[in-house]
Amino acid sequence: MFGLPPHVTTCLFDLDGVLTQTALVHNAAWKQTFDVFLRQWSAEHAQPFVPFDSGADYHKFVDGRQRADGVRTFLASRGITLPEGTPDDAPDAETVNGVGNRKNILVLQKIQEGAVQVYPGSVDYLRAVTAAGLHRAVVSASANCKDVLEAAGIADLLEVRVDGVVARAEGLPGKPAPDTFLYGAKLLGVPPENCAVFEDALAGVEAGRAGGFGYVIGVDRAGQADALREHGADIVVQDLAELL
Repeated sequence: MFGLPPHVTTCLFDLDGVLTQTALVHNAAWKQTFDVFLRQWSAEHAQPFVPFDSGADYHKFVDGRQRADGVRTFLASRGITLPEGTPDDAPDAETVNGVGNRKNILVLQKIQEGAVQVYPGSVDYLRAVTAAGLHRAVVSASANCKDVLEAAGIADLLEVRVDGVVARAEGLPGKPAPDTFLYGAKLLGVPPENCAVFEDALAGVEAGRAGGFGYVIGVDRAGQADALREHGADIVVQDLAELL
């Protein structure tokens, strides 16, 4: 039922790219932030400017990760190391957290401008599993998860929210570590083997596999079905409506 094995009673959904189309908003904000940073860095270090790639760079280094992890991982791929700073750093600070906070300002602006759209097939699926009595959690690296859920009108369909704010408060490492998904299962009182993970990010399906979850569903929004399988997805769909 619902494309799930019979032992699965709980759905753990990623947010961006699975339930909502905010992955597009995040991608655009990352590109704007990194391109400004890289242009300045290149000028200061007499190196050629190579812009952020919204395809390869986004999916390999940023997608699905907590904000600071994304900054650190991408910059490391360019041989750049910045001081960590703190989560409260000003957005103009030349730190990992400062760069991440610049990006977050752009995302919040886009959310407030009404940029949040849902995937209709995902909402149909979410309503169907809700009606059937399956447990439901959203597990997202985003610190803006609550705002996005409310803007999308689907907050009431989810019992538990584990997001960037919760991860920071609980000291949970982000994806590809499985800790945030495991925490979501714990809050629902369900063992991992009875949970299905729904993820569009390579780091996310890797987390689902690492956590010993009962089923990992890759959602291919970017033509990376093979990579999702290689990172741990049991099956790959283009839209959750395919599972109804």
